[in-house]
Amino acid sequence: MATVLAGQTNPSDKDSSRWEDAVARRIIDISVPLQSDIASDPPGTEPKITYFDHKQSAPQVCTFFPGSTPADLPDGEGWAVERIDISTHNGTHLDAPWHFASTMDKGKRAITIDEVPLEWCFQPGVKLDFRHFPNGYVATPADVEAELKRIGHTLRAARDRRRQHLGGKALRRARLRADGLRHGPGGDALSHLARRARSPAPTPGRGTRPSSTRPRNMPRPRTPSLIWEGHKSGREIGYCHIEKLHNLEALPAHGFTVACFPVKIKAASAGWTRAVAIIEE
Repeated sequence: MATVLAGQTNPSDKDSSRWEDAVARRIIDISVPLQSDIASDPPGTEPKITYFDHKQSAPQVCTFFPGSTPADLPDGEGWAVERIDISTHNGTHLDAPWHFASTMDKGKRAITIDEVPLEWCFQPGVKLDFRHFPNGYVATPADVEAELKRIGHTLRAARDRRRQHLGGKALRRARLRADGLRHGPGGDALSHLARRARSPAPTPGRGTRPSSTRPRNMPRPRTPSLIWEGHKSGREIGYCHIEKLHNLEALPAHGFTVACFPVKIKAASAGWTRAVAIIEE
């Protein structure tokens, strides 16, 4: 068995001091806590967490040591444990192309979360601020280009694989509106970003519900293409996106790196992630 200690350098390593000087950085948490009845999920799909404290678990701990009693344990305490009933789409999570459809890149089998290249999950980021649009507005490719121009940023192929939109600040404050919407990109805008930054490009950060759902009621005349239009963009160009981000107002427009490594769940459509933004200082 091997034990790994993080954050250790070899004092005799001539490069260690140089490395320590080079890693001055600020890490910004852009994830939401996984908690029971969080306001980011539709009714009936919320995560359920049962907590067992040190006293409650003491009898169970004793079963591992036949003949022992809670009085034999240090301070009479066992361990703190939680049991969780959740979906892979609760909390801050990375959606794999398999979530959107069975195919990606115009007919290839969509990859699952355990197949997502880790390089996709550690990339420079750019923040597109759509807060000036009204609630429920669906951003277009023209809106994306206008925002990139405003912040003075040019997307670079195979680097800008992260795209967040602001909306997370409202997540912790209020339950979903009846229409389940906030501002964000539509399917055309997502496809546009994917093509600009090369597949799999955009990573929409959603503060509440996916903005590309549009209204829950079918528009008149019937327009089925509006249902989950953002998700359907993955059929054309395979990409991943993050849902349920938070604290994006703390980020600059660019000049940061997003780390969003997902939990490795075999053949799954998504994996939870502690997404962070890293700013070198």
